[in-house]
Amino acid sequence: MQTYSDIKKKLNLNVLKEKDEGAAYFTHFLYNQKSNLSKYFKEEAELFWENKTQEKISKTLNFKQDVPFPEPKNPKFTFIDLFAGVGGFRIAMQNLGGKCVFSSEIDKFAKKTYEHNFGEVPFGDITKINEKKVPEHDVLCAGFPCQAFSIAGKRKGFKDETRGTLFYDIARIIKEKQPKAFFLENVKGLTNHDKGRTLKTILKVLRDDLNYFVPDPKVMNAKDFGVPQKRERIFIIGFRKDLGIENFEYPKPLKKKVVFADIKENNEVSVKYYLSDTYKKSLIEHKKRHADKGNGFGYEIIKDNECANAVVVGGMGRERNIVIDCRLKDFTPITKIKGHVNKDYWRRMTPREYARLQGFPDNYDIPVSDAQAFKQFGNSVAVPAIQATAEKLIEKIT
Repeated sequence: MQTYSDIKKKLNLNVLKEKDEGAAYFTHFLYNQKSNLSKYFKEEAELFWENKTQEKISKTLNFKQDVPFPEPKNPKFTFIDLFAGVGGFRIAMQNLGGKCVFSSEIDKFAKKTYEHNFGEVPFGDITKINEKKVPEHDVLCAGFPCQAFSIAGKRKGFKDETRGTLFYDIARIIKEKQPKAFFLENVKGLTNHDKGRTLKTILKVLRDDLNYFVPDPKVMNAKDFGVPQKRERIFIIGFRKDLGIENFEYPKPLKKKVVFADIKENNEVSVKYYLSDTYKKSLIEHKKRHADKGNGFGYEIIKDNECANAVVVGGMGRERNIVIDCRLKDFTPITKIKGHVNKDYWRRMTPREYARLQGFPDNYDIPVSDAQAFKQFGNSVAVPAIQATAEKLIEKIT
């Protein structure tokens, strides 16, 4: 039997160079071809395949999913993955038995990583996606960007209050497809963004205009769910009112202490992650200059028995998590900084450590540059916190 890799090779598929949505239609069709959801993708998928291969698409009907994260064989529910990033939501939902029937992500490098691990090319810009062409699904998942609403609080409905924001695109899909539930994730700052008006408008739209039961959102910390990272994010859960669900309890923190040593690289780390003497001195001087001003980002040494700070976009820049290590690979030791013991060499975390801090398993492949990997995992969700909350959600609708 041919594999997904065989099909991809035959297409000469390069996600970064695809100029239209043909690859997204085709890969979505592959995984939905035996269900009634194939109607949403078939026509464009056939056109894409036949233009690329001069063959009928029927030759792709049987294939093996030789990707790190194949979909479950007997799914318990369906979901869609909006603002998908590199698939943190998807891993959590698939772990619970969910089948993804639609994904969307605008960043081309994130799309490459997503396709590499799941065998599916996400659709692009969500603002250009017709909500009528999104398949039916049980749960809508979205870790969406935070934006202010220009006329928030004037009770004109979501079309007027949220138009021009990316939340509007979530709202129009919910209105059209009426999923049983949704799970939205955002930065903790959403709680007081635009003096609280942004969150107030979001909840009004979800509760009043879209008619969903939405319990009070909750700020959850990744470190409470099995990863050594202090990362607070707001979770917003909702259920369609006709389901009769009137309560929801967020998961309680695990009684398990996790520390950086639990996810630290076991092997020697490449020289490229170690800081030069000059750069270390500049960080120290910068922190001293701003120590009494309260506005210098500084750096922080993360000890093996501690939790890391939240990983951020641009991990090669803002040095929020410095590791002291002496396992040098192909490296001549740098000159010591005064005051540090002989083997204290400073380095940044590696992309794999970033991935582990977000709860991604080690069989998750990283096919992009370090700079892109830091950005992708810095933008991602913490998988264990998502999964623990999603498990409570799924219990309510299945």
